[in-house]
Amino acid sequence: MTRIKYDINLMKFISFFENLTRSKVKDCIDSGSSLIFVVQKGEIGKAIGKNASNIKKIENLLKRKVRVIEFDEDVAKFVRNVLAPIKVDEVELVDSKVVIRDPNMKTKGMIIGRDASNLKKHKEIVSRYFPIEDIVVEK
Repeated sequence: MTRIKYDINLMKFISFFENLTRSKVKDCIDSGSSLIFVVQKGEIGKAIGKNASNIKKIENLLKRKVRVIEFDEDVAKFVRNVLAPIKVDEVELVDSKVVIRDPNMKTKGMIIGRDASNLKKHKEIVSRYFPIEDIVVEK
């Protein structure tokens, strides 16, 4: 679990997102070309909007890709939310490691990404809130 620090730009993004969507933001992560907003549990529908209208509006105004993730106190459910729209068979916490199981090789490839880039991003997001060592993808 890392200590989260916000600079003035991230605070502006959070305020802008909350004012436009009327949803409560827990966190904002700037990953260069895109912004990832983590919203409180139950706020995902409000944040996305009907037919993703809020997301499209924000992307047009900021000229950046926007991703919204719903927070959950349960590590397994939060990891599923981070992985969405990818569906996986099983997610569980084993000895401070998150184990993701799915027999489909294509799904595993999308989770891991080229040079494990996606897996690193997922681990970075999850480790901001939960004390995990690693995320492991198994058959």
